Amino acid sequence: MWEGKEMSSVQTASQGPVGGRWLQLLIGVVCMSMIANLQYGWTLFVEPINDKYHWGRPAIQVAFTIFVLTETWLVPIEGWFVDKFGPRIVVFIGGILCAAAWAMNSVASSLALLYVSAAIGGIGAGAVYGTCVGAALKWFPDRRGLAAGLTAAGFGAGSAITIVPIADMIHNAGYEQTFLVFGLLQGGVVLLLSLLLQSPKEGQLPKTVSKGIVQSRRNYGPGEMAKAPVFWVMYLMFVLVAAGGLMATAQLGSIAKDFHIGDVPVSLMGITMPALTFALSIDRVLNGLTRPFFGWVSDNIGRENTMFIAFALEAVGVLALAKFGSNPVAFVLLTGLVFFAWGEIYSLFPATCGDTFGSKFATTNAGLLYTAKGTASLVVPFASIAVAQMGNWDMVFLVTAAVNAIAALMALFVLKPMRSRFVAQAKIESEEIGKVQAKIAN
Repeated sequence: MWEGKEMSSVQTASQGPVGGRWLQLLIGVVCMSMIANLQYGWTLFVEPINDKYHWGRPAIQVAFTIFVLTETWLVPIEGWFVDKFGPRIVVFIGGILCAAAWAMNSVASSLALLYVSAAIGGIGAGAVYGTCVGAALKWFPDRRGLAAGLTAAGFGAGSAITIVPIADMIHNAGYEQTFLVFGLLQGGVVLLLSLLLQSPKEGQLPKTVSKGIVQSRRNYGPGEMAKAPVFWVMYLMFVLVAAGGLMATAQLGSIAKDFHIGDVPVSLMGITMPALTFALSIDRVLNGLTRPFFGWVSDNIGRENTMFIAFALEAVGVLALAKFGSNPVAFVLLTGLVFFAWGEIYSLFPATCGDTFGSKFATTNAGLLYTAKGTASLVVPFASIAVAQMGNWDMVFLVTAAVNAIAALMALFVLKPMRSRFVAQAKIESEEIGKVQAKIAN
């Protein structure tokens, strides 16, 4: 039975571009992996920049916040361009901007130029990210969780293979050369692959398979979605969970330094590396794997049930990191757990958005929800300030665990019933509209 459904889906999808929808998905994954270091590799550059210019961590981390803000808050606009002009031109321009941003970072001798570079890189990364996730939601209405998860995995795990080369190049050739080389390489790959991107056309998609997932039969425009209270519940939950993960992403190098374990050798699975480098490598892999894994889980047991499991696990992981993170081996393992329990938000929330508000405007709608990541990034500099004033990370870890626990409870007791009512009401409205149209036709 399953093989028959799969064959039908493949045959339907094969009517699309060369390679079908799976090649489109693969292109999105690779493009996402090429822009991943703009966020996940940043932590490797913070201390070298500070050692050279002595601007201070909080001032340097403002660049990270600017990057995330421009990466996220402009995605709805970029999504509109995708819906109007197609994905190819948007991702093409995004690749150029990403390469230019890191090239500018390589010569930035002032905070002002560092901030401008961050803004340019954020715009470019957002164009690529929003387009690829939106494409996954459109090409795979039958497997939104898995498709969005695989695409987001490119962003989460894509930097894993380059963490060691980047760290080595920073050590051997300086962070300036590293910015330039990897910027041009990553941006160039995105630019070339963008030429193969297409949007799905009518008749090229398989029929949606519910599998118990609550899905709307209506397509809501961004304006309609913004008026729905269920959207703002999702937005709040996204902010709560994203804030802690972004803090860890941007500050992991600083956390390791303050724990005095960054350069301590750690041996696991027959591999020996400095604790920070080991943690970053494992974190990137797990942060990528969690996205398709929890996306697949949510396709089978429901979005909100999966959110509860993941967010609760994140709360436990953060508390454990606060207590045992000063041990180098525990630091590597627990940061892996934290990233594994965090990264799935970038598959669960887009999939939930597509289920709730439909496929037609999926790129723009998912982009609006994705701005929650930008809102969450505003807390990153404050984490550095809090640590500077208190002398430790205890309060930061405690607050992060608390907001994840709150989000986990909201998933089951607020979002789940609220979204069920919303979709049920939309179904009734659609049926009534259908009856009226049938009477007019007759």
